[in-house]
Amino acid sequence: MNIPDNLKYTSDHEWVRIEDGNIAYVGITDFAQGELGDIVYIDIDSEGETLDQEAVFGSVEAVKTVSDLYMPLSGTILEFNSLLEDAADLVNTDPYGKGWMVKIELSDTSQIADLMDAAAYEESVGA
Repeated sequence: MNIPDNLKYTSDHEWVRIEDGNIAYVGITDFAQGELGDIVYIDIDSEGETLDQEAVFGSVEAVKTVSDLYMPLSGTILEFNSLLEDAADLVNTDPYGKGWMVKIELSDTSQIADLMDAAAYEESVGA
């Protein structure tokens, strides 16, 4: 299982990559995509919305199940990864790269301290 050290993580299995202080990219972890199985569709229609931490921003549909996606930090969704419209399986094959889901502008950077580092996330999933 791949858990990069340069990212932050949530107990809901989202990862966060902070850039430029208040911009973040969000996706689901390698562990999450492995548990879900083959991902066939990403439903995110919250682009442009400002959402609170823990709010649902979309869902991911796999062959066997549908799972909600939760905002790891409060902010405005600036962009949905349009590559996922035609290739949702990028979340399976490259969850930390081309499989990112949304880019957000953070409204409260102090919330970053609430996220887990790689070691804490690894321990939480029993890796």
